[in-house]
Parts: sequence; structure tokens; C-alpha cells
Amino acid sequence: MNSFLIILILFGSALISGLAVFFVKRDNTSFLKLILSFSGAYLFAITVLHLIPHVYNGGSTSPEIIGLYILGGFIFQLLLEQFSQGIEHGHIHHHNYSSFPLGIMISLCLHAFLEGMPLVAGHQTQLVFGIAVHHIPAAFALGSLLISTSLKKQNIILMLVIFAAMTPLGFMTSNVLSQGQIGDISQHFDKIMAIVIGIFLHISTTILFESGSADHHHFNRKKMIAVFLGIAVSLTSFLMPHDHDHGHSHDHHEHHHDHDHGHDHKDHNH
Repeated sequence: MNSFLIILILFGSALISGLAVFFVKRDNTSFLKLILSFSGAYLFAITVLHLIPHVYNGGSTSPEIIGLYILGGFIFQLLLEQFSQGIEHGHIHHHNYSSFPLGIMISLCLHAFLEGMPLVAGHQTQLVFGIAVHHIPAAFALGSLLISTSLKKQNIILMLVIFAAMTPLGFMTSNVLSQGQIGDISQHFDKIMAIVIGIFLHISTTILFESGSADHHHFNRKKMIAVFLGIAVSLTSFLMPHDHDHGHSHDHHEHHHDHDHGHDHKDHNH
């Protein structure tokens, strides 16, 4: 998937979903909860099946350190939610704000920016789809919140455009970092990825616990269907060919290993 298409999908899904608050009733959230359940299951499955194995196998950092960064990302998202009030989970706030909720906007934009960073690490098609679906309820919740403020309509649209641009901006920034175009930051790219994995784990599990009925232990047939559908879609990625970048990295290691083996063999003969 080329970069322009990735940016278009991520930007368009968030902006259109945010603008939908001007045309759709905000009281009926049952369909949004099903989308949340699907996106939470899909993000969790993609993280476990692809992102975690990739960050453990693809970098030079020891597994124990990677684990610490994943835990750090999980805790960071936990703290971030104290400011965002769970809007990234699709929580729609009905009370009015006397002033612009700056803390919510900043934390939500930071979250969206970080979500774009894993897109250069392979499995782009699956991740772009998952993030785009995840942004539908999040952007709708943000739009609902902004309408409840004293902001004018054009300013609300501007805020939605800024939010929609954050994940594409994260993708482009990550692309620059991974190619080593900014100093030596590229050598820490696997640690950055581990932080994002921690964020994804927190977001996806929280969505799965919270979406559906008020009683989390009550069986919700529609939610379970959406969850299993999300997992099933993530599993279809095993039927697709792996991304070229991931395969290239694997081939490089194999070539390097064969070269060292051949070199040792010559030294032994000598």
C-alpha cells in the first residue's frame, strides 16, 4: 500500500466520522458500540499476531528491555486517559463545557499521532484498516464533545481536521525515523514501537471490557459476533503474503548468518 493511500484512508475515516455529528443523532450509540467491539478485537489480534513478534525479532534491543517499553506504553496510555476522558474508546460526553477542553484535545491528538507510528513496520494493510475503523467512534465522540462547547461550527471543523491529520503525521514522522534521516534515532525505533504496542494493548483491552452492556459479565450476542469477526478478519492476514520490508529484513539476517558461517568454515580449514 503506497503512502498516499495510507494517508488518505486514515485522514478521511477520522474526518468523515467527526463531521457525521452534524447529520446523525448522537443519542443512538448501539451501532458505534459494535464498531468499537470489532475494532478493539481487531487491534488486539493484530498487536499479538504481528506487532509483538516483529518488535521482538526485528530489533537489536534485548527482549527484557522491549518488555519494559511495552509496559511503559501501557502505563502511558493509562495516564493519558486521565486527560482524554476515554474519548479514544468512543465515550460520548453529553454535559456541556464552558470552555474549550484543551487537555482532552491534546491527549487525543497525541494518542492519534502515536497510532500512526507502527505503519512503517510492516503489515500496513491490516493496521491501516484497524486504525481507520478505530477512529470512527473516536472521531464521532470528539465531534459530539466539541458541539457541546461554545465553539463555532467552522472552529469545530478545524479541530476535527487537526485530529484527522495526527495519525497520518505520525506515520510520516515514523517513516523518517525508520530510515535514519534524523541522526541516530533510527536505532531506537524498536523501543518506540514497543511503547506503541503497549498503548494498543491498553486501548484494545479497555474497549473489549467496556463496549457492550453495562454489566461486563452479561452475555451480549451482538458484541461477541463483532469481537469474533474482528479476530477472524485479523487472521486472514496469514493468508496474505508478508510485507516486503519484513521479508527483506529476514533475508538480510539469513544472508549475514550464511556469510559468517562460510567465513568460520574457511578459518577452520586454514
